[in-house]
Amino acid sequence: MTETPYFIDHESAVRIACKSPLNLQIEDVTLEQANGRVLAKDLRSTVDDPPFDNSAMDGFAFIHQDTLEPPTTLTILQTIQAGESEVTQEVQSGQASRIMTGGPIPPGADSILPVERCTVDDTGNTVTLLEKGRPHFIRKQGENLQKGEIALHQGTTLTPAKVGLCATMGWPKIPVFKRAKIAILSTGDELKQPGEALKAHEIYESNSYGLTCLVQWMGHEAVRYPAVNDSMETLRASLDRAANECDLILTSGGVSMGEWDFVRKIMEEEGDVHFWRVKIRPGSPPLFGRWKDTPIFGLPGNPTSSHVVFRVLVAPYLRDSMQGGGPREQQLMVRLGEDFKGDEKCLALRRIFIDTSGEHPTAYSTGHQGSGNLSGIARADGLTLLEPGQPSKKGDWCRAIFL
Repeated sequence: MTETPYFIDHESAVRIACKSPLNLQIEDVTLEQANGRVLAKDLRSTVDDPPFDNSAMDGFAFIHQDTLEPPTTLTILQTIQAGESEVTQEVQSGQASRIMTGGPIPPGADSILPVERCTVDDTGNTVTLLEKGRPHFIRKQGENLQKGEIALHQGTTLTPAKVGLCATMGWPKIPVFKRAKIAILSTGDELKQPGEALKAHEIYESNSYGLTCLVQWMGHEAVRYPAVNDSMETLRASLDRAANECDLILTSGGVSMGEWDFVRKIMEEEGDVHFWRVKIRPGSPPLFGRWKDTPIFGLPGNPTSSHVVFRVLVAPYLRDSMQGGGPREQQLMVRLGEDFKGDEKCLALRRIFIDTSGEHPTAYSTGHQGSGNLSGIARADGLTLLEPGQPSKKGDWCRAIFL
């Protein structure tokens, strides 16, 4: 029997998890529904863009050779609007066509001059061009995209500009990855819902709400289940229900080495554990595996740890399941504005705020770095990525991510 990978580095943990990706289905959504979704297939343009030569300016279209010695007076032949169905009159030497932005270039014309650089006589029959023509003010057919060209690739996260591009390419509906249903289970006898009266040694359950928001941030559907008491029977029943109803399970709590850490116990005895414990601080106890063929991440119960582990393990896993798509944090180099505590064995993810007002981005601690201190990550706009053994004194540099 293969030994379960134990206390492994962060990159190895991500790599192992990604060997068991979600099998996300594909659905078509309208353009109005597409923003923020992840493209499930390469998208080819159904048309040339632009589909015909057209004017980039309101102005006049003419033969460029006629304007080499301005000012030049030409006879106005016709007026061409955007959306003109047919333009048949050919521009001859000595003639110009009044044209609107987006209007098709008439036969014979090869240059444009904007209207503000022209004067029309009182009769409206002639125009004097005050400068040479501008051939580059003609948008050439297919200069942006050619029909059949792949403009957006599978795994692309659709932004407003990309949705507009889909429309430009002639796609009324877009194939995207269907949102995963992700179960969220908090564990622990001490947990009460916000607003309930607390008895001695009880606390309000917060992890499921933070994890719900993180799941939604990644573009998926969170399904919160009632908090599970410290009991193998109730935990088993909740995991079975979640596996039957959802694509992925996230638990919080119960994955460390204590006697009452039932998520770890039940996974070791009845599930399929792919790894347990990762060299990150905070958040070293997480596990990943399968429960009844449904992927499961066991996250730590400490609130800050659950947030951090989602960011560095669950989010990369979800992106990989969508071919690299989905929101992601910006990574940058920061200079440490004070001494930080690194770690000789683990990737240290200290909660920071990043000051960008000076010459270099500078990182400062948000305060007490305990894994149970949710206010620290609530105030943070970044996390350090201090490698094991990396110097972490004031003035040192390290990688960081913006949250």
